[in-house]
Amino acid sequence: MPEIAGGQPYRYRHVELVEPDWRRFPGWRDVSAADWESAQWQRSHCVKTVQQLKDLLGDLVDDRFYADLERDQAERATMSMLVPPQMLNTMMSGVQAGGAGSLTEALYADPVRRYMLPVFSDRRTDWPSHPHATRDSLHEHDMWAAEGLTHRYPTKVLAELLPTCPQYCGHCTRMDLVGNSTPQVTKLKFAAKPNDRLDAMLDYLRGTPEVRDVVVSGGDVANMPIARLEDFLTKLLEIENIRDIRLATKALMGLPQHWLQDDVRAGIERVATLARSRNVSLAIHTHVNHASSVTPLVARATAAMFEAGVRDVRNQGVLMEGVNADQHTLLDLCFALLDGAGVMPYYFYMCDLIPYSEHWRVSVAKAQRLQHDLMGYLPGFATPRIVCDVPFVGKRWVHQVAEYDAERGISYWTKNYRTSIEAADADALTRFYEYYDPIHTLPEAGQDWWRTHGSLDETALKAAEMAEASRRLAALQAH
Repeated sequence: MPEIAGGQPYRYRHVELVEPDWRRFPGWRDVSAADWESAQWQRSHCVKTVQQLKDLLGDLVDDRFYADLERDQAERATMSMLVPPQMLNTMMSGVQAGGAGSLTEALYADPVRRYMLPVFSDRRTDWPSHPHATRDSLHEHDMWAAEGLTHRYPTKVLAELLPTCPQYCGHCTRMDLVGNSTPQVTKLKFAAKPNDRLDAMLDYLRGTPEVRDVVVSGGDVANMPIARLEDFLTKLLEIENIRDIRLATKALMGLPQHWLQDDVRAGIERVATLARSRNVSLAIHTHVNHASSVTPLVARATAAMFEAGVRDVRNQGVLMEGVNADQHTLLDLCFALLDGAGVMPYYFYMCDLIPYSEHWRVSVAKAQRLQHDLMGYLPGFATPRIVCDVPFVGKRWVHQVAEYDAERGISYWTKNYRTSIEAADADALTRFYEYYDPIHTLPEAGQDWWRTHGSLDETALKAAEMAEASRRLAALQAH
């Protein structure tokens, strides 16, 4: 490609995928390739404690990092520690270990580490949580049609089959239900027995013909034994109105070894064959946030799913400061997914309003700039949309905002459908719904406003904002 005067803001280059050498870490020095590619070995060697991380890295990382991590687990973390070797191995992948402490700064700076092993010093001290942050920020539980079955959109549902994953992300939007309790968060528990829950989901779908699309998630479907997952999917495929099934699994990247197991491949192939015979689209949605996570094993696992008959594999990343919130990092990730692994870039969600997430979140204005910066480099069909998941609304492309008070960081959104809890709400389609920027990104006047109003009790704060929303809506309608 000839040079263009002034150069391009981003220059495409094809990059070959690399599986980092895990033997660079003292704790894995003697791990064979056969063990590394074993799903059972990967699961049994996940890092769950600070001590296990120390045993793995030895003295290559200073004690101050471990103390930082330990403090975060005790005072801030909403998810317990659980990182598979595959994911850990993509941290500091281009850094060579030297003497004692040589990897400390590289580990602090690593983008995968920043969301999989958050430390206390990562977090904001001015506004560690937004005043509107909640455990279930999307109110999914309010919209349960059956336990674990969220009916938010008119034609599609989310089926949370189980509350566990092979890995726990620090920014998890379902932090109130998924994973083990932490000192900050006592996790909710499903009340019904697993088989009863799944039967109730299927019964609801049989009696609700307007639902055609089911996201099968959790947790992560990779933590469900393949025989049980296949049984549920087979019963789902017997329901005439179901036309799309999406399997949600971060493990395609975090534990690709799972999807390369013979029994898993065979089970997915049987489901995919049945889906094709019934003209149902079967897809996998994964969750990759940085190009360093896309390795040859991830590409092999994706290829195995295509060979098994899965129609599409798509990526739903999360936009996070310190991880991927810039043009170059996002485009590098999209091209690694598309060129290296055959995974379609699909969405980047803005990080949700959960507790202690302010250091990750970006403003709507920045998300809009990033969407602008992605355009024109990728094929149109592979250009991801950056979306804001607005409470009580759902996914909205960031440029769909109806009104935006950039000074206070309050964006106002409308919607064109009722959720399952609004059947009798006459105003559901005519009111504004609010979303909130991180306060530290606001101009000083906006931060001052939140210093005053952010300390109000929830009822008074909501009343003030509802009055402002009503004023703006009236002005918009008059215009």
